Amino acid sequence: MRSPMHQIIAAKFLDDFLLVRPGHSNGIKIGRQRFAEIQRATAEGELVPRWLGEAAQTGWRLDIATQPAAEAVLVREPSDFGYSRASYELNLGCNFGCDFCYLGEKRFEGLDLEGRQRLLHILRDAGVLWVQLTGGEPTIDQFFPEVYTLAYQLGMMISISTNGSRLSSPKILELLTTMRPYRITVSVYGATEATYDAVTRRKGTFRKFIAGLDAAHAAGLPLRLNVIVCDANAHEVEAMEALAGRYDSPHQVYANMSPTIYGGPESIPAQSQKYLRARRPFTGCNAGHTFFHVDPHGRASICKVGRDPQIHLMDEGLEGLRRLGGIADGLMLRQGACTGCTLQGTCGTCPPLVKLYRQAKAPLNMFCQH
Repeated sequence: MRSPMHQIIAAKFLDDFLLVRPGHSNGIKIGRQRFAEIQRATAEGELVPRWLGEAAQTGWRLDIATQPAAEAVLVREPSDFGYSRASYELNLGCNFGCDFCYLGEKRFEGLDLEGRQRLLHILRDAGVLWVQLTGGEPTIDQFFPEVYTLAYQLGMMISISTNGSRLSSPKILELLTTMRPYRITVSVYGATEATYDAVTRRKGTFRKFIAGLDAAHAAGLPLRLNVIVCDANAHEVEAMEALAGRYDSPHQVYANMSPTIYGGPESIPAQSQKYLRARRPFTGCNAGHTFFHVDPHGRASICKVGRDPQIHLMDEGLEGLRRLGGIADGLMLRQGACTGCTLQGTCGTCPPLVKLYRQAKAPLNMFCQH
C-alpha cells in the first residue's frame, strides 16, 4: 500500500483555521492570513513557510522544514456550509447479534462504490473535517478499505466506531497503520468469554475482540473504549473498566438503553435497572447545524437519533444540506405531552429521543422525570 503524501491538513473549522495531523489529537489554530500563505505556497511550488516548519516540529516533532509545501500539506478549500463533523453509517449489518442494538433489523444494504465516492466528496465540500465511520460494524463492510482510503485522501480526520473483531486482520491493520485514524472507539460487551459471547450471541467473539485490542494497542493506534452496560453484563462493569486500564485507553460507560432507530421496543428489556442513570439536562446541541449524519443510502439527517425527515444527498447533492438547519430547529421543539412541561429546564432527554421512547412505549422512568 502506497504511503499517503500529505502529513498535515490545513482547513477551515467553523470560524477558525486549523492545522491537524492524521493520527494525532492535537492541532494548531492559525489565522486566515497564514492559511492564505499556505495556500499560496502549495499553489506556487514553494517550500513550507518557516513558521509552519517550526510549528510542525514543536507540535508533532515532524521535520518538514525543507519539503515542498504541496507535498507536506493538504490544503482544504474552505466551505460556506459550516459543517465540521459528520458520521457515516456504511451499512446496518453486523457480525454480532446483541439484543440491545439500537439499529433493530441489521440489513447489509447501501450505496455502490461509485455512490459512496460521490457521497464522500459531498462531505468534503460541506466542510467536514472530522468524519466518524460507523455501522453496523464498518470493518466488515465490503467497501470499508475504499471508503476509508478516499476519506483520508480527501483530507478528513477519521474515527471508527467498531466492535474490534477485525482489528487484528492484517489487511485492516495495514490500512490503519499506513493511514492512521484520529481515533478508534471500541465497544466492550463483557470482561469474560462467557459473558461477552452470551451478550453478542456469537461464540468466539470475545477472543476476536481481545485479539483486535492487542493488535491495535501493539501498533500504537489511538484507542478509546465504550463500556456498554446491559442486564446480562452488569456484574462485570468494574472488570470491563479495568480492561481499559490494561490498554492505557480512556473509556466511557454507557448504561441507558435506547429504542431502535425505528422506535421499536426490542432493545428496552436489556436495560439494567441498577445502572439506569439520570441524564444531564439537555440544553440543545449543534446537530443539523455544524454536524450531521448519513445513513447507508446517502440520506442525511441531523443525527443518528433524529432521522426523520431526511435529505437524499444522492438526489439533491450538496445543496440539499441547506435545508438541514431548519429541520434541526423543528425537531428540537418540545412536542405532544412535553409541551408546557414545568420540568423542561432539567429534562435530560432530547426531543427526537423522547419521540422514539414514546413510540417504543418504554417505561417512563427511562426518559422522563415524571
